[in-house]
Amino acid sequence: QVQLVESGGGLVQPGGSLRLSCAASGFYFPIYAMEWYRQAPGKERELVAHISDSGDFTNYTDRVRGRFSISRDNAKNTVALQMNSLKPEDTAVYYCHTRLIFDCWGQGTQVTVSS
Repeated sequence: QVQLVESGGGLVQPGGSLRLSCAASGFYFPIYAMEWYRQAPGKERELVAHISDSGDFTNYTDRVRGRFSISRDNAKNTVALQMNSLKPEDTAVYYCHTRLIFDCWGQGTQVTVSS
C-alpha cells in the first residue's frame, strides 16, 4: 500500500540543525512531486518546501528560505529536508506529502527547537 514514513525529528537548540527524511513506498516515486508541511500547536498546517519529480525545481515558504533545503533520491525513494539555523518558531510536527489521485500523508515527526 502507499506509505510515507518520516524520521529524523527531535529536540534541538536554537541555531542548530536537523535533517528529516521521508521514505516512500507503494507508488512510482520518480514521477511525483514531493512536499514537506508542518503544523504547530493551534495553527493550520502550512507548506514548507516543494520539490519537483526530477528534483530540478524547488520552492520554499519565505519563513524558511535560505535556512532549509529539500532534496530527493529517486533511486532510493526518499526525500529529505535539511534544516539549519533553527528557530523556536520552527517547532512543529513535520509531515511528508505527495498527491497521487488522492492526498498521501506520513504520520509526522516532531521537531522541537528550544534551549
